[in-house]
Parts: sequence; structure tokens; C-alpha cells
Amino acid sequence: MGVRRRTTRRTDGPRVKLRRRFREGPPFSLLEGIEKHGLYPQIRTVNAAAKPETTVDNKKVLSFCSNNYLGLAAHPKVIKAAAAAAKKYGTSCGGSRLISGNLELQEKLEQAIADFKGAEAACAFMTGFMANTGTIPALMTVVNMFGLPHINQDDNLIISDELNHASIVDACRLAKAPREIYKHRNTKDLERILKRHKQKRKLIVTDGVFSMDGDIAPLPQIVELAEQYKAMVMVDDAHATGLLGENGRGTIEHLNVEGKVDVVIGTFSKAFGGVGGFAAGSKELVRFLKIRARQYIFSSALPPATAAGLIEAIKIAKNQPGLRQKLWQNVKQFKDGLKALGFDILNSETQIIPVLIGKEQKAIEASEKLFENGIFVPCVRWPAVAEGQARLRCTVMATHTEKQINKALNIFEKVGRELKLI
Repeated sequence: MGVRRRTTRRTDGPRVKLRRRFREGPPFSLLEGIEKHGLYPQIRTVNAAAKPETTVDNKKVLSFCSNNYLGLAAHPKVIKAAAAAAKKYGTSCGGSRLISGNLELQEKLEQAIADFKGAEAACAFMTGFMANTGTIPALMTVVNMFGLPHINQDDNLIISDELNHASIVDACRLAKAPREIYKHRNTKDLERILKRHKQKRKLIVTDGVFSMDGDIAPLPQIVELAEQYKAMVMVDDAHATGLLGENGRGTIEHLNVEGKVDVVIGTFSKAFGGVGGFAAGSKELVRFLKIRARQYIFSSALPPATAAGLIEAIKIAKNQPGLRQKLWQNVKQFKDGLKALGFDILNSETQIIPVLIGKEQKAIEASEKLFENGIFVPCVRWPAVAEGQARLRCTVMATHTEKQINKALNIFEKVGRELKLI
């Protein structure tokens, strides 16, 4: 009897379609509704580096939507460090941190970001989203082991700003602890909640800079209330790390509340021009997260090239304050220009500059008109923001030139008048 040969399915043949019953009804009915109303986002293809002048859908444009705030994603020294690490270590660490992926680069990166933030220690995650979804559930963990006193999950409470990032929203859900939402930046509402739950173990969570409005959390008042009502404070400083404060340490330095925040979350994908996230705080906090944060335990480590590039980027951000100064100069020029034209930029205090349009279709049209004229600024609409609050979410980089900003303002004026936005 001959050996039966294993056959493999051809991958170049016709694709197998999902059965029809899995293509109708929820959740696909929502997709149909979004498409019917013309609200499905146009996801454009970027063909070049994240620089002010780039190529999108094979068209040369000026980008005013990148999170590469200091321009470090394309910095020659960062690229050189990343390339050298890839050559030495390969493209992957080959495992999670607790198994085989704990390269010396990972530890150097954690020490570098801890030093930069003025923290005792830091724990690196694959993304900023994972830093939040790993840290908050870990802090709300109920483990009745080793003869420790019994803790009920209902004894915990997470108190979160209503406009916190989606990763915080999801992290609160994953934590399975009771949660209360306070009105945006409203410390009176926060205190109302704290008063009602004096006996609970409380965690107050807020963005440092809010990613859709560009405003800053009132941290001095928050930490004062936390002290009064015995609550922990966690700040997601994703859009402030490397940018705000005398040394770029973020909102905590900017608002002079260093030493009063228990946990700081951040990303490596904004000012530092890479990818990944981190949690910073005490040595005990970090040691705890490394055995309780599932997103740390069960994920591969950051690639060697990424870690090495980030170490270099942190060094540049630390040693070249002129980059931050240029960023804020550019931010002022762009904001002043938009306001002079009559655009509503809400209460933005940072490099995130929302141009409020309102109606979703009008915002989509404005984004498309800007792109036709060489300005790349996608519109943000539901579910990222509330219905009727659609906007052009603009961001400015340190590497924008005065000429580029003036050109963008001229095109904003042209499109704004054409669509009767101003």
C-alpha cells in the first residue's frame, strides 16, 4: 500500500466566501447603515515617511495630522540606531519578556523612559493602548491568596473622565470593577463622586492631554481631591510626554504636580516617533505589573529595532529642547491663523487643534477639499466624537516650516469660504 500524499489547498484560486448568514444582521447591519449615509472613513494610503511634506495616495501633500510631533520618526540618528539593532538582533525578540524576549535593549529602554519621566521605574508594552488595558485591570485585581485579607471587587471603584481615551474606557471594562464617570474636567463632579464612596479603594483616571479636544486635565485640583479622599491617581500622558513641561516630562511637570501622581501611562508613538507604550511609577508598581498585567505577560516584546530607535529618540528629546520650542512656535502660528480666519478650535491648549465643523457630511467634504488642494487632514466623526461634533483634527510638528504653515492657512481659508464654514 502506497503512502498517501498530503495535498494543500491552492492559495491562488477563488477565495472562499463567508456563509451568507454571517454577513447579514448585527454587526453588519451597522456597517450597512454607515455606508448608506456615506460615513465610512476613507482610509488613505501613505507612500512616504511621516514628515510635513509627504506622499498620500501617490499625491504630494502637506501633512497636518501626524502624531510625529518632534519629527523623530524620520530622524537620521534614530534610523541609524534602529538599523544597527536590526542587524545585530534580527527583526524580533522571539518571545515575551518573561520567556525569551527580555533583551538588554528592553531594559535600557525602560530605564531611559523612567529617567526621562522622573520615575523610579517603568514597564514597556507593545502599544499605549495595551499599557492602559494592562495597567488598570491589574491595579483593580482581586486575588485572595497567600492568606491575605479577603477583598471584594465591589470594594474597588474606578473614577474616569467622560472624554478619556478609548483605551481607558476599554481598560475600565476589562477591570470588572465598579466605575463612575465624571463630567469632562469638572472637579466639582469628581468630588461629588468621591464623597459618596469614601470607604472604597479608589482609582482616579484621566488623560493628561485629551486627544480629540487638545485641552489639559486640571491635575492640581485632581491630586488635591485624591489626597483628601484617599484615592490613587493615574494619568495617561500620551500626547504630553516629550512636549509639555520645562524638560518635556509632560503634564505632571507642566502643572507642577510631580510626586503626587501614582501611575503615569504614555506612548512611544507620539513625540518619540516609534511604537509602544509604558507605565511609570514606583519600583513596586512596576514589579507588580510585570506579574499581573496580562498585556505584558502574554505579548511579544518590542522589536529590537524599535527599542533601539526609541532609546535614541528619548536622548534627542532630552538634549535638544529647541525641538519643543519650535513646536510651540509652530502651534501658535497655526492656531492664531485659524482663529483669525474665523474657525472654531474649541479650547485647545496644545498641539492637537480641532477645527469644529459639526455635521458629519460637511466635515467629510471639507477634508476631501483640503486633500484636493494638497493638505492632508482627515476628519474625525462618530463614534470617535459625539454625533454633530465632527471636526478636522489638526496636529502640528516641530519640523513644519513657517512657509508650510502659511500655505496650509491659505488653503484652509479657500476651502472654508467655498464651503461657507467661515
